[in-house]
Amino acid sequence: MVKSVPGSVYQAGDVVIGGLFPVHVKAPQPELEFRMEKVNDSCEIFNQRAYRWLQAMIFAVEEINNNPDLLPNFTLGYLAADTCLAESTTLLAAMAMITGQEVHLTNSECGSVPTVPVIVGDPSTSASIVVANTLGVFDVPMVSYLASCVCLSDNKRFPLFFRTMPSDAAEAKAMAKLLRLMGWTWVGLVSADDDFGRFGMQMLMDALRGTEVCVAYHEVIPKNYPKMKMQKIVKHIQKSTARAVVTFLIDQDAKALFEELVHQNVTDKQWIANDAWVTYGAVSVPRYIPSLAGTIGFALRKADIPGLGAFLAHNNTRLSSPNSDPFIKELWEELFGCSPSADLGGTMCSGSEVIGIGESLYTDVSQLRITYNVYKAVYAIAHAINDMLVCEPGKGPFLEGQCPDIQRIQPLQIAHYLRGVNFTTPLNEWMNFDKNGDPPASYDIINWHMTAEGTIEFVTVGHFVSSQGSNGQFHIDMDRVAWGAGSRHEVPVSVCSSPCPPGTRIAVKKGKPVCCFDCLPCAEGEISNQTGSLECIQCPERFWSNSNRTVCIPQQVDFLSYNDMMGIVLSIVSIVGATLTAATFATFLYYRHTPLVRANNSEVIFMLLLSLKLCFLCALAFIGQPATWSCMLRHTLFGISFVLCISCLLSRTVVVLVAFRSTLPGDNLIRYVGPAQQRLGISICTLVQVLICVLWLTLAPPKPAEREIMDNWGPKIILECANGSIVGFSLVLGYIGLLASVCLFLAFLARKLPDNFNEAKLITFSMLIFCNVWVAFVPAYISSPGKYTVAVEIFAILASSYGLLFCIFAPKCFIILLRPEKNTKKHMMAR
Repeated sequence: MVKSVPGSVYQAGDVVIGGLFPVHVKAPQPELEFRMEKVNDSCEIFNQRAYRWLQAMIFAVEEINNNPDLLPNFTLGYLAADTCLAESTTLLAAMAMITGQEVHLTNSECGSVPTVPVIVGDPSTSASIVVANTLGVFDVPMVSYLASCVCLSDNKRFPLFFRTMPSDAAEAKAMAKLLRLMGWTWVGLVSADDDFGRFGMQMLMDALRGTEVCVAYHEVIPKNYPKMKMQKIVKHIQKSTARAVVTFLIDQDAKALFEELVHQNVTDKQWIANDAWVTYGAVSVPRYIPSLAGTIGFALRKADIPGLGAFLAHNNTRLSSPNSDPFIKELWEELFGCSPSADLGGTMCSGSEVIGIGESLYTDVSQLRITYNVYKAVYAIAHAINDMLVCEPGKGPFLEGQCPDIQRIQPLQIAHYLRGVNFTTPLNEWMNFDKNGDPPASYDIINWHMTAEGTIEFVTVGHFVSSQGSNGQFHIDMDRVAWGAGSRHEVPVSVCSSPCPPGTRIAVKKGKPVCCFDCLPCAEGEISNQTGSLECIQCPERFWSNSNRTVCIPQQVDFLSYNDMMGIVLSIVSIVGATLTAATFATFLYYRHTPLVRANNSEVIFMLLLSLKLCFLCALAFIGQPATWSCMLRHTLFGISFVLCISCLLSRTVVVLVAFRSTLPGDNLIRYVGPAQQRLGISICTLVQVLICVLWLTLAPPKPAEREIMDNWGPKIILECANGSIVGFSLVLGYIGLLASVCLFLAFLARKLPDNFNEAKLITFSMLIFCNVWVAFVPAYISSPGKYTVAVEIFAILASSYGLLFCIFAPKCFIILLRPEKNTKKHMMAR
């Protein structure tokens, strides 16, 4: 027989299971002045959702009693009480159950066990802590269906606490994984002002520790929801740059927050919901959609309990009985605005009212999650009692193998068997408790989709499954996720600073969280090839960063090559000079019997032309990638060919000077400058340069070398020929300069010879050009960068060579080719 007392529903049985449910959400205010006793104070604000939980417990008990395979010949009873969602009223209800004050039991004995040996509840974390601490004195276990605080997993403090609701630690891990997956590194936190909110946020912060996610703010929702405080909280949320907001709120706290959110028209936030409100129908109504569309969160795995919808909707006989349920009047007033029975008072219903499945929050069985936890809690207790029934005497778990006394079940015995339950629910879900009394964690990832009708549809877009000691398996189908207004198909961005692109590094702002930073470009020679790099990487040797600082590229190797425009031009000029010299040589050879050629000592002339040709060609040795042989060849060929050339000019100058200065009769100086003496002088001068070059090449030869210089595009490797010995290089140039100076001085002395014999003037002009070129060469050579150093040296060689060629041979070729009438002995002898 079902009996009723104010605020509770009772059904007798062999074992009576207690149940705590917040059928009302506002408890009566206590009398703090203690002047009078409050009478008939009742709780306020009927909670259809919690009443459905209570009915789910009754449904599970009746289903078990009708199941011949579970607890055969044994009947479960129940005592379900309203807690009014307050710690004080919850504790009072629990104490009334275990002390037997709630219901009168016939045939009770003095010193009998508590009326209720096990309790299903409470949903509130704070209330569960209070009740568990108190029930521990009486050794009464409790199985909560919604309290998720990780603090309740402390089996030393709460050894008799069990739950079918996973710990917040698992949900915090799932939330942390979601934040990292979506790239939300700048988030706001909103929690309830109770143990559930505090411990939940602490677990989330622990899960985020060591990651790139930072907290912009943490707001706490007070329990009495003061208007000014709620306005201040919502304004802070609205002003924050953090778009993602993570919550640890119970359903009533969430509803109070979102009321103010809608009032202030906050629509640009991405909400990450915890399991307590993610499928709460009261906050998924159309007026909340602009603010909450696209919400994503975690909910307990949804279940479809066969027969529950019909049990809630169509058992009108039970609901209409005035003695069966003290809450029936309020339910019907909520649903229809009338009373189902005249005995309950109020406006009488017409009788045509029908409770339809899914037509109210009470009969909504589309999101059975917490309801399923209640269902599992009852079945866990039933299986624990069933294990007691099948215990074999002598093999029991207690002293001397004793089995529990079924007629006088002790609460501690039920607790012992609860720790060992391992069964499959009628919905084929495996169920057990770990050493902390926690079940396996299994969550659906729920996304709020807005339908064409303007309503919210709860769409499962992923799953998170976690067992003790594991990080959990996380899966989400991003193609099915719909975000809020303005970014339906794009993941909202919630960062303090945009990720630093490749080529830059993160520089944390002083006094700011690590998620708030500046992006500094990498220094020259360093790169970062990933987004969000903390440090730049130094390029290896012979590599340098590109202009974007994203990749190391080989340093540019530079030398004067035949492919360069400058190298091509200098090569052409060199070959043209050698060709002109060869043409001059052929001209003089062809006209070697003419007076002009014979008068200029054709042997020395041919030697001079040959050395000039070598001077032009030696410029080609300076072009191309330096090699050991080319470095040795270019300087020795240059030094020897120029000395040979100047030696020939010096010989010609001395001959001219002596010939026209020896005017006295009997003066025999001319015999010291004959052809043999000229050859000897030229040979001696050239051999001195050859000796210098041999010593240079032997002791410290020129060799290929690399030199690094900086330009606008970074460092550049210059391939060049190192001189090896500065002394050797200086001696080569100095000796050329000495011969050139002597030749210039002697030619200057012979400058006033008769015009028809103006050889000295031509040599003077050529030496002036030669000396000017090489004097200008020194500063230009020192100041020129890279391959331009070689180009300056080649230019000096070619300029001085052209100066010698044109100054000395152009006038002669002009006479030979264009003025042959002057190329006669008579004209040569005329003054």
